Amino acid sequence: MRKRRILVKQGRVIDPNSRRDEITDILICEERICKIEKEIKEKEVEVIDARGKIVIPGLVDIHTHLREPGREDEESIKSGAEAGAKGGFTTLCCMANTQPVVDNQEVVRFIYEKAKEARINIYPFGAVSKGLKGEELAEFGELKEAGVIGLSDDGRPISDAKLLRRALEYAQMFSLIISVHSEEERLSERGQMNEGFFSTKLGLEGIPDIAESIAVARDIQIAEFLHLPLHFAHISTRKSVDLIREAKKRGVRITCETAPQYFSLEESLLCGFDTNLKVNPPLRSKEDVEAIKEGLSDGTIDAIASDHAPHSEEEKNLPFDKAPFGSIGLETALAVGITELVEKKVLTLSGLIEKMSLNPARIFNLPAGELDVGKQADLVVVDMDRRWKVKKEDILSRSKNSAFLGRELKGLVMTTICKGEVVYTFNGDNL
Repeated sequence: MRKRRILVKQGRVIDPNSRRDEITDILICEERICKIEKEIKEKEVEVIDARGKIVIPGLVDIHTHLREPGREDEESIKSGAEAGAKGGFTTLCCMANTQPVVDNQEVVRFIYEKAKEARINIYPFGAVSKGLKGEELAEFGELKEAGVIGLSDDGRPISDAKLLRRALEYAQMFSLIISVHSEEERLSERGQMNEGFFSTKLGLEGIPDIAESIAVARDIQIAEFLHLPLHFAHISTRKSVDLIREAKKRGVRITCETAPQYFSLEESLLCGFDTNLKVNPPLRSKEDVEAIKEGLSDGTIDAIASDHAPHSEEEKNLPFDKAPFGSIGLETALAVGITELVEKKVLTLSGLIEKMSLNPARIFNLPAGELDVGKQADLVVVDMDRRWKVKKEDILSRSKNSAFLGRELKGLVMTTICKGEVVYTFNGDNL
């Protein structure tokens, strides 16, 4: 049987790892890249014309909520993978706050079994604590054996400092990185949005920025004391960025991510009480948004993750103070990055791809994020000049709660290839 072969022709190939940025051809043989040359002449290949487009490594999302098992009405592993492929993601790392929680081998195996229905790479996080209760550590060794790629109680902070210390020490034994949700819940409880002028104006309970930064400061000190690595999820405030920047200068082994809403949307948008904009951490002040951009630009913030958090329309249609936190983001993350960071010269195009592909893969030791001969053929063809509007009817995710509904973005994924197979092709012109 002849091998499946794809020839991607004359795209501008950008690979941050090799620092490649040139117009060239890529030949894919089965699951791997077998040639990258200026001009490749091959017969009996499927040709993808990438002229005038960019070709980048498949994006890696280290913070996705796929809701399965438990809330398949909001998202399934298969539907989340389809949404991811549309957004240029070839690797999704799903969080452990499912129903039941990913705190045992049985649930990990279930996720991998369901992932066979997906056409992109799916890796689960395991829970740090049993049931995400923050009381007793999960069995990290068993979770690692079953295939988790990291540990996180995301959705809940690890409030017990001693438990976090023991978790970091235990995780080190299995070469697992912990991703922490930084929130001092006694400061944020009952809060609905960022605390400040707009929360007062709207009559909503506020969440102060120190609810995040106090937790960040504590966890930095624990990591520093232990000389162990720690990853911070969805950083959103200037205070947090400053703390992480200074800790990195001291050599503390920490990494962090932010999400598109924190470098593109401000708290003032909540004046319309749009529950799709109710996220956790909340949308912050203009000053915080600028600080996140500075952190991305100077390398303080290592990665951009989607924090894809699907919720049903019924839940999001509740009054603002009753609606759940969260926004979907897989289908828009790259375009928001291009629109808000590349177009506005906060990051170079290569810098954006590094934070959405290479760096996330390196933080969690994933076989992804590189576009080179011999590597798995995970790549994306993007039309950088294509402008499109985010419309509910075009969303592939089972949930439609996007914070970017109605916004015009620049940069459209035309083709996504994962493991040498075309898993998404744009074939419409109604965006």
